[in-house]
Amino acid sequence: MKTTRAAILASAAVVGLPLIMAGNAAAADEATVSVLHGIPQGSGADVVDVYAGDALLIDDFTPGSLETLEVPAGTYDLAVYADGDTPDSADPVLAAPGTEVPAGINATVTANLDASGAPALNVFVNSTDKVAAGEGRLTVRHIAAAPAVDVRANGEVAFAGLTNPNEAMADLPAGTISADVVLEGQGDPVLGPADVPITEGVNTIVYAWGSAEGGSLDLAVQTVEGLHSSPSGVPAGDGSLADSVALGSGTSASWALGLAAVGVVAAGMTARGIAKAKN
Repeated sequence: MKTTRAAILASAAVVGLPLIMAGNAAAADEATVSVLHGIPQGSGADVVDVYAGDALLIDDFTPGSLETLEVPAGTYDLAVYADGDTPDSADPVLAAPGTEVPAGINATVTANLDASGAPALNVFVNSTDKVAAGEGRLTVRHIAAAPAVDVRANGEVAFAGLTNPNEAMADLPAGTISADVVLEGQGDPVLGPADVPITEGVNTIVYAWGSAEGGSLDLAVQTVEGLHSSPSGVPAGDGSLADSVALGSGTSASWALGLAAVGVVAAGMTARGIAKAKN
C-alpha cells in the first residue's frame, strides 16, 4: 500500500530534524515518532505491515489509524510489506535501509493527499514547549484534498485561510470548544462541528484529512502530553478564543527551514515509492 510506504520513508528524512528540535525533547536516548495513515479508502490505500529489520513495528495499518512508537535512537532498516508478507516470505514493496532516528525527536509523519488529490508526504514537529498553568495547546493541520479552509471555534473563525499542508497553533484556557471546518470564506461546515477538549498541559492536534471531492473528509486527533509549567493556581477557562489567541496559519518560521529540508528528501523518496507501488 502506497500510503504507509510513503509515511515510513519520511522516517529516513528525520536525520535533518535536529536542526529544528530546540525545546522538543523526549528521553535522552529515545525518540517519539508517530505515523498517521491519512489517505482515504478508494484512493489506492490498502492494509500494510511495517517492519524494522525482522521486527514487526506496525501490523494491519489502515486508513485513519495513528501509531506512536517510542524507539531507541539509532539506525533502522525500515520496510513496508503487503499485509501478511514478511521479510522471509517476500520482497518489500518499499524499503528505507539505514534510516537514522535522532534522540529526542517528537514528530508525526503523515501520508495523505495533497490539495489536488495526489498522494503526499508531510513531516510535522510536535510542539512540546511549556504552556501557562491552566492552559493547553490546540494545533490544527490541513492534510486533506481540499482548498483553503477556515477553522472555527465556538462559531468564530480561529484560523483563517489554512492550506494543505500547513498548520496553525494557539494556547487556550483548558475547557471544551466546538470546532468545525468551512471552505475559506463560506459558512456551511464541511467537517464538524465536533467537541474538542483543550486539556491543561496537553498539545491537542487535530488533522483534517481525506478528500472533499470524494466525500471522505474526516478528522483525526493526536495528543502530546507533558507541556505543564510550574503550577501557579491559574483557573481553567471555557476554551474561549476571545483575547487569548493570535490567529494565523502555516508552520512557524523557526520550523519552516528544517521542514523544508526534510520535505526535499522525503518528497523525492515518496515519488519513487508511489511509482513503484503502481507497477
